[in-house]
Amino acid sequence: MNDTTAQVETPSGKGAGDENFPVGSFLLPRRLRPHVAVFYAYARAIDDIADNPELAPGDKVARLDRMAAAIEGRESGVPALATAERMRRSLLETDVTTRHCLDLISAFQQDAVKLRYDDWADLLDYCDRSANPVGRYLLDLHGESPEGYPASDALCSALQVLNHLQDCQDDYLSLDRVYLPQDWMAEAGITVEALRGEAASPGLRGVIDRCLDGTELLVRQAGELPARLHGLHLGMESAVIVRVAEALTIKLRHRDPLAERVELSKPAFLWCGLRGVVGEILGRLRPSAKRLQPAGGRG
Repeated sequence: MNDTTAQVETPSGKGAGDENFPVGSFLLPRRLRPHVAVFYAYARAIDDIADNPELAPGDKVARLDRMAAAIEGRESGVPALATAERMRRSLLETDVTTRHCLDLISAFQQDAVKLRYDDWADLLDYCDRSANPVGRYLLDLHGESPEGYPASDALCSALQVLNHLQDCQDDYLSLDRVYLPQDWMAEAGITVEALRGEAASPGLRGVIDRCLDGTELLVRQAGELPARLHGLHLGMESAVIVRVAEALTIKLRHRDPLAERVELSKPAFLWCGLRGVVGEILGRLRPSAKRLQPAGGRG
C-alpha cells in the first residue's frame, strides 16, 4: 500500500441528517461549531470503514490503525488521512485529549471482528467506546467538568442502543452483525434468524422490549445532565437530545423495526427541540439548580 496515495476512507454517503441527534446545531456556540463538524466528519469516516461490507476485517483494522496514527501524529502529510489530520489539528487548537477519538477507533475495530454480544453488559462496554466518547468530547470542548461524564455516557449509550434497535435487521442482513444480547435471545428461544422476518416474532419483540427497559433507565439517568451543565448552549442541546431519546424509546415500544423504519417525524423532532430548549431555559431560572463547575470555560 502506497503511503501517499492509498485510499483509506470509504465514504458511505451518510450525513448528519441520518443521525438521531442534532449535529453541530445552532444551539451550540458559533465558535465551536466548526470543531464539532470536524469531529463528526472524523467519526463518520471511521464508522464508514467499519461498516463497509466489501472490506475484509483485517483491511478494516489496518485502515483504522492508520487513522489512529494520524490522530496521534505518527503519520502526517498523507492525503488519504486528511480527515484524521484535520481532527488532530482541531484537538490541538482546542486542547481536547485524543482519547475520545482513539476510543472510537477501538470500538470500530471491534466492529470489524466481533459480530455478537453476549449480554447487556457486553453491549454497554461497546457503547462505552462507540458512543460515549462523543458526549465526553463535547463536554471537554465546552470546558465542562468531567463530573458530567456519567450522565453524558448514559445519554450516548441510550442513543446507541436505540440506533441498534432501529437498524437491527439491516445490521444482520448486510454485515451479519447482531447487537441484541445473545443471552436474552436464548432465553426467548430464538436465534439471529428471527431477524430475517418481515415482522418481529413474539420472542424477538420480548428481546427488543428488554433492551428498551435498559434504555429507559439510561435515559432517566441522562435526564440529570442538562440542568447540571454550566453552559447554556450545551445544556439546551443536551436537553433536546434527551427528549429525542425519550420519544424514540416510546416509539420503538409501539412500532416494529423489522416491519418499518422507526424514526421520528420532522414535526416530532421539532417538538422535542422546543420542549428541550424551553424546559432548559425555564429550569435555569430556578435558583435551586445545582450545576457542575466548569473545567475550562470554553462554552
